[in-house]
Amino acid sequence: MSANSFDARSTLQVGDESYEIFRLDKVEGAARLPYSLKVLLENLLRTEDGANITADHIRALGGWDSQAQPSQEIQFTPARVIMQDFTGVPCVVDLATMREAVKELGGDPAKINPLAPAELVIDHSVIADKFGTKEAFGQNVELEYGRNKERYQFLRWGQTAFDEFKVVPPGTGIVHQVNIEHLARTVMVRGGQAYPDTLVGTDSHTTMVNGLGVLGWGVGGIEAEAAMLGQPVSMLIPRVVGFKLTGELKPGTTATDLVLTITEMLRKHGVVGKFVEFYGEGVAATSLANRATIGNMSPEFGSTAAIFPIDDETLNYLRLTGRSDQQVALVEAYAKEQGLWLDPAAEPDFSEKLELDLSTVVPSIAGPKRPQDRIVLAEAAQQFAQDVRNYVADAEEDEAGKESFPASDAPAVSNGVPSKPTQVTAPDGSTYEIDHGAVTVAAITSCTNTSNPYVMVAAALVAKKAVEKGLTRKPWVKTTLAPGSKVVTDYFDKAGLTPYLDKVGFNLVGYGCTTCIGNSGPLPDEVSKAVNEADLAVTSVLSGNRNFEGRINPDVKMNYLASPPLVVAYALAGSMKVNITTEALGTDQDGNPVFLKDIWPTEAEVNDVVANAIGEDMFNKSYQDVFAGDAQWQALSIPTGNTFEWDAESTYVRKPPYFEGLTMDPAPVEDVTGARVLAKLGDSVTTDHISPAGAIKADTPAGKYLTEHGVERRDFNSYGSRRGNHEVMIRGTFANIRLRNQIAPGTEGGYTRDFTQDGGPVSFIYDASQNYQAAGTPLVILAGKEYGSGSSRDWAAKGTALLGVKAVIAESYERIHRSNLIGMGVLPLQFPEGASAQSLGLTGEETYHITGVTALNDGGIPETVKVKAARGGAADGESVEFDAKVRIDTPGEADYYRNGGIMQYVLRSLIRK
Repeated sequence: MSANSFDARSTLQVGDESYEIFRLDKVEGAARLPYSLKVLLENLLRTEDGANITADHIRALGGWDSQAQPSQEIQFTPARVIMQDFTGVPCVVDLATMREAVKELGGDPAKINPLAPAELVIDHSVIADKFGTKEAFGQNVELEYGRNKERYQFLRWGQTAFDEFKVVPPGTGIVHQVNIEHLARTVMVRGGQAYPDTLVGTDSHTTMVNGLGVLGWGVGGIEAEAAMLGQPVSMLIPRVVGFKLTGELKPGTTATDLVLTITEMLRKHGVVGKFVEFYGEGVAATSLANRATIGNMSPEFGSTAAIFPIDDETLNYLRLTGRSDQQVALVEAYAKEQGLWLDPAAEPDFSEKLELDLSTVVPSIAGPKRPQDRIVLAEAAQQFAQDVRNYVADAEEDEAGKESFPASDAPAVSNGVPSKPTQVTAPDGSTYEIDHGAVTVAAITSCTNTSNPYVMVAAALVAKKAVEKGLTRKPWVKTTLAPGSKVVTDYFDKAGLTPYLDKVGFNLVGYGCTTCIGNSGPLPDEVSKAVNEADLAVTSVLSGNRNFEGRINPDVKMNYLASPPLVVAYALAGSMKVNITTEALGTDQDGNPVFLKDIWPTEAEVNDVVANAIGEDMFNKSYQDVFAGDAQWQALSIPTGNTFEWDAESTYVRKPPYFEGLTMDPAPVEDVTGARVLAKLGDSVTTDHISPAGAIKADTPAGKYLTEHGVERRDFNSYGSRRGNHEVMIRGTFANIRLRNQIAPGTEGGYTRDFTQDGGPVSFIYDASQNYQAAGTPLVILAGKEYGSGSSRDWAAKGTALLGVKAVIAESYERIHRSNLIGMGVLPLQFPEGASAQSLGLTGEETYHITGVTALNDGGIPETVKVKAARGGAADGESVEFDAKVRIDTPGEADYYRNGGIMQYVLRSLIRK
């Protein structure tokens, strides 16, 4: 029950139903707040308890100073939690382990139970092994169940053991698309109360639901576990960036072009840790599908959320997707009553403002390794010619600035672009040549775009027109179609477009994330062999949201984000060297060149298909029994009981060591002394670099572990699928094939120098960590800017902690990873403003002493701690000293750190209740 200090409790009548609400207009200043802060204000009014959430917190939010730097902590209580299986499995593993720990400490295991709805969608496990045939979908599903049976049995157990926990089985869709199409409420109803739907999710792109006016964002799995157990999310009232949209998109441009433009603008502006809110006349002209696409990309520009207010477009989408008449009426009535309805002419109070005229957006792609690196489509081939030099070892320039190459590699340049034509023999005996820039993966993938019927229909129409002209994909291109829900294939079928997609090779491979999260599956053997033997810099083109190095496919060095119709176009062209805006994609039956403009659909053609092929009945059919699953899911045998029966032989699900030796009272925080550097890293190191989700190589510590446990190479599966096994994940931490550890120069991958051995020889990071821990030596990580950007991958923090890392010192952090480090008891520190490891002369060979950390034992948070890096390992020898900023940002985070992590804090709190 709320303390209701502001007398805000009231009643809202909608039709025959009456709901309790908490009125925002009872708080002075509420009317001028941005939409997102109004949602937070309601949250505080409803959850005010006089202790964690007080009247002063509510007044502080009502009196928000848009220009102030964030300083006021509040406790946000999300209405629900959403998960995908890569991050959800370790969540459920942790909850199962917590039940046992509670029992061992004399508590009631049943206390470990979600207090708010928690929904998990299995979407990250399907791999696009099979492609290019009508049987691909069924074959990939069979392989998925074969590989993941243990994980799926575990999740089915969780569905029976925990209240308020539901699982959407495999083969249904992608979590964020399922969320906006079915799970999202927009206005929540629970216990007779109506309030804004809010959530946290264990995936960065949880923000896709922001397009529906739902405030939510990605958190690490450990934070999600705490939220499930009723622990509010500690946060500072953020700055809110207003992004004004004007005008309308021009024909020929897509939502993907728009979102890549917005991503570039906001990443340049700097919005990490801030909310972004869209307003203005252009919002009303932006379809819900486009809003969802923009919201989805929030992590790519770095904001916590990227939200749109509720309006008629929201209601139309809720109706289309099968929400009840009463629910739609409630959303409209509630939004208008609470001042949450869009006023296109309003200019809310924002901290900062940007503006974009939608008519200025042009066709674009992004790459070759970051989503914010937008390239105008017409300049893509020219930009590739420059960027490929960073990936081709034999392209060197002599002093005169001319290309010079070893004789064995000549000719190495074609039209000024590095070139190494390599012959490939296909299984049928035919031959063809591939070169640097060959598009080897073309994937229509990711909820970012597959949730958007306009770009999906455009892709299918490009395929139709291509087939009619006699075009098909180039033989070296692996083409895949992996929609985010079954509704997509339903409307393709109804519109008669599926056969054309099949004919150009875009057969259905699964309903899941596939290529976007590294599950592209292997390239055909003959292509992979040619790429690796000639060391070719080949490319992928995908309609996803992430194109980080080493993520998409281990054979592919350069990755580009593009709209679904452009993915089809690049599959036809077959190379990034082709300027698809001016050069032919191929020839028709009569030998005439076919250009992109010849097969690009008009806006009217796309709109006609969308209007006639998509209806409410499709959504009702797809989601009528969404939690039941198919016969394979229902046939899985599962253990019973409220504690899990761990299988000592399992290589997928193992009991983690987080709570071993846990006592009711935490030990005092200690300074870090005599630490060594495990890795010295550069800028923009992502969570993919820290904790890969892709393939497991046989000659790595993780591969060797699986081999030793009787797992055949073909059954290794991916790192992401094995997140329920800490033994695999520790060995995979910092093992990305593209990681460059500067203390082991000349290496690429999971290598470091082991200073427990004479001379500090190069070794695997995991092996070195084991030696350091055996010697009792703590470890630190040195890093550059934007450390931990990318996915909300809790294993990036869990693995770091289990490797024995006590502190990370970086130039700056991405929000989620910094929070996750604290959640695992790792201290995040920041170099002084303007300083870096390089500017301070740090090589990573020093011994580190971090003092002042013990000030946390006094209840406060020290602003800085003293770091002394002693060269040569001598504490009294030559050293570098500096004050590092402590990036524990809130009192709540300090409590987590003092307890050794968020899970330990929550567990102790629940036992004491």
